[in-house]
Amino acid sequence: MNKSRIEIAKRDIVKCFESQPTHLFKRSHIEVILRENRDTWRLTQAITVNRFLDFLQEKTKLKAVKISFPARTEIRYLWGEDVSNYQIALSLRPESYLTHYTAMFIHGLTEQIPKTIYLNFEQPLKARPETNLEQKNIDWAFKQKPRTTQNIASYEDYRYCLLNGMHTGRLGVIDTKDNFGEKISVTGMERTLIDIAVRPFYAGGVFEVLKAYRASAGKVSVNKLGAMLKKLNYVYPYHQVIGFYLERSGAYKDTAINLLAKPGIDYNFYLTYQMKDADYSPKWRLFFPKGL
Repeated sequence: MNKSRIEIAKRDIVKCFESQPTHLFKRSHIEVILRENRDTWRLTQAITVNRFLDFLQEKTKLKAVKISFPARTEIRYLWGEDVSNYQIALSLRPESYLTHYTAMFIHGLTEQIPKTIYLNFEQPLKARPETNLEQKNIDWAFKQKPRTTQNIASYEDYRYCLLNGMHTGRLGVIDTKDNFGEKISVTGMERTLIDIAVRPFYAGGVFEVLKAYRASAGKVSVNKLGAMLKKLNYVYPYHQVIGFYLERSGAYKDTAINLLAKPGIDYNFYLTYQMKDADYSPKWRLFFPKGL
């Protein structure tokens, strides 16, 4: 039986994919590879992108991955097994970065192995309306359930949780490498400590957050953390939360902890939402779960 032209070109096609700088592809990337190599491989126009993809999945180690979010399904193509879940996650949105529980794990701030990958995709810069804090409004807000994303998809044993974060210009985001040596973007240590204090429900809860603060001792600059928190310019007084965590961890000096009190302690505040049984820290004017 005569081989088809694409089967004759298989060795060169495989060599091309093996030599790509990434082994994670979108359909558009594969379209470009086909277009740029069609003449070299002597493939006719009858070999459409769909037929090319069918051939690759049947005859080579390319496989399709479907990641179905509530509003849309994303498809990625993996060449071989040396593609991490972090790379897949970061391919879902441009300029996104790993955050919260995922960042905790990457920085060695938790002994857990989270099966949810948290990905932050920043919203466009927009004017924020002037907000005057009132104690009654703070009290009401923290009696409610927190707003959490429903933009979640599953793939194999993992979940991908896409967070539409406020615009920060990627403040405190760094590049590191995954277990395959590929570059990944993740919040740095200081930004991670801020994020998990603000949204503990994306970090395994307040007890896990406290463990992360203990594990961070000697690895972070509280001066840098305070400066970053000021730039983030939250409406709520999260400096009280972070100061409490630093103190409660028992791992930081008073001189560092007291930096977080400098913006002022003007309101009663809450470590998390819907606490049923709470203790109170007079120093930080903060309600926190009993037993923490």
